[in-house]
Amino acid sequence: MISIIDYGVGNINAFVNVYKKLGIHLNIAKTVEDLGSTTKIILPGVGAFDQAMARLNSSGMRPAIDRMVLFDEMPLIGICVGMQMLAKTSEEGILPGLGYFDAVVRKFDESRMRIKLNLPHMGWNDVMTSNGSKLFYKLEENPIFYFLHSYYFECNNNDDIIAKADYGGEFVCAVNHKNIYGVQFHPEKSHQFGIQLLKNFSDI
Repeated sequence: MISIIDYGVGNINAFVNVYKKLGIHLNIAKTVEDLGSTTKIILPGVGAFDQAMARLNSSGMRPAIDRMVLFDEMPLIGICVGMQMLAKTSEEGILPGLGYFDAVVRKFDESRMRIKLNLPHMGWNDVMTSNGSKLFYKLEENPIFYFLHSYYFECNNNDDIIAKADYGGEFVCAVNHKNIYGVQFHPEKSHQFGIQLLKNFSDI
């Protein structure tokens, strides 16, 4: 059973609606007890990094999630700020992240962009996939996803990178290490592309 972590950060209903269309039940987990029958985890996130980490840490679910992901090797996908939380630290805040990846989160440097672009990066963007990840199964080359962010995931292990996008320069937008996945974009807002990606996660 797929559980989505409801810690007060993220549009839970959008994910419920996608999985309802797919005929797949999505469990909403607000407590450790709600995680009892979980086989896969979705970690959504919007807003600021520190707020999201503080909410997750105070939810009471953090130790159980760590155990399920790191020791039981249960598949997890972090989405938007949920992906950024998988890193060790973020320039947006002072709290440590989950540290599931050897990565840090950095703010886009407008002075290094090829052309002047506005922040946040908001709207549809091509995603350049690589290495044949199961997460992008049945998706066309360079699928389009919806983004809304000012910070990006700087991954220190190139083997963990499964997709990039370009916003005044290339940045990492999807990662995978063993059972752990992260996407910077919002599949729940990305129509048929996002529906297929969330279906793919359910099949992993």
